[in-house]
Amino acid sequence: MATARLPDEREGGTRHWPAAGMTRVPSWIFSDQAVYDRERELLFRGPTWNYVALSCEIPNPGDYKRNWVGDLPVVVARAEDGSANVFVNRCAHRGVMFCQTPRGNTKHFMCPYHQWTYDMKGDLVGLPFRRGFQKLGGMPDDFDMSKHGLEKLQVTERNGAIFASFDPNVEPFPDYLGPKMLGYFDRVFDGRKLRLLGYSRQRLPANWKLMLENIKDTCHASLLHVFFVTFGLFRVDRPSRVRMDDTG
Repeated sequence: MATARLPDEREGGTRHWPAAGMTRVPSWIFSDQAVYDRERELLFRGPTWNYVALSCEIPNPGDYKRNWVGDLPVVVARAEDGSANVFVNRCAHRGVMFCQTPRGNTKHFMCPYHQWTYDMKGDLVGLPFRRGFQKLGGMPDDFDMSKHGLEKLQVTERNGAIFASFDPNVEPFPDYLGPKMLGYFDRVFDGRKLRLLGYSRQRLPANWKLMLENIKDTCHASLLHVFFVTFGLFRVDRPSRVRMDDTG
């Protein structure tokens, strides 16, 4: 697929895909704010499973790490019962990012603003002055702690990898991947215990689609990345393909 500088097709001020069809990708889809906002809701907050952590990153009760689902900050935490839990890194009270460190081990999370405190499953377990002070103020008598926890995601853990979804009705992970892609997944994550060696990060100030477009573009590897050819990691004459499932 090629990216082309095609004129925007607008009707009533709304952009539409150019008449050239799917063989040309208009450059504005990588920068249009309305498209990005729609993607946030349909993709990252929709019925999709998003990778958030490896099981070996949070092996013990109390272990946690921060991550993102799209541009939404989340915390991945291991509870006392061994379950992996994912919740939005925003206090239910005033929306403050309560988890300030990249990873660690703790018994609870306390928001620095008003000290609302949550357990490793994202449930509210304490807050100051719930009964007020000297019989003044405080929460109403019908205040229900169970209704004021963190925003929680659905979680699945398979062969050492943890995925999360905002959609409570998201289909089971095996059905979501389908038999073909699940086979590829299980070939890599085959159940052997994983060991964390360290982290290597790149920060790219770009729309998420640009990164994905680059990863899926197999043509540039032997032209731009000389080490692929130098060390025999990739050759133009080697048979290769990009496989997709039945949904495309």
